[in-house]
Amino acid sequence: MTLTFRAVISALVLALAACGSPERYAVSPPAVTEKVRISFASVEVRDVSLPSYAAADEIAIRQENGTLTTSSDVLWADAPERAIALELSQNLSRLTERRVASEPWPFEEFAAARLEIRFADLVATTTGEFRTSGQYFVSVRDGGRERSGLFDLSVSFDPKGGPNALAAARGQLILDLAAFVAKNGLR
Repeated sequence: MTLTFRAVISALVLALAACGSPERYAVSPPAVTEKVRISFASVEVRDVSLPSYAAADEIAIRQENGTLTTSSDVLWADAPERAIALELSQNLSRLTERRVASEPWPFEEFAAARLEIRFADLVATTTGEFRTSGQYFVSVRDGGRERSGLFDLSVSFDPKGGPNALAAARGQLILDLAAFVAKNGLR
């Protein structure tokens, strides 16, 4: 009887754990359909700076009245700062066909340029828009011209698609940001 009681309790604990576990959503890289020529043979993508709500594991949604809501039941699959830095470096690599990596720089020879991105905003809305704005900085080795610029981008998504649609929109938005920076900051 003790063995049966333990088995029932174990099954109940497993069932409750399964019911209460959050769902995690990964961002898949969208297809790259263009190539962008840049002035650098290699680029290091520094750690990105995100607003606190965008750096959290919970997926934030801006309501029509401007408030941000989150749920501990709906999470990003990876830490957003790490994931976005990796997405940027992978997208830049695919767009430019140059040696691009996020920090720490994994090669012996230093990168020709370093890219830093500071996000002022990175949020989805209940009306079906995923927006980002902020500033990028390009520092150059060997005394080259350093650059900076502002960005303000958005992509649409179907709000009825739920977190999967949000993840796809964020993937497209980071690809669009990588293309924008390649064209405006790395040429």
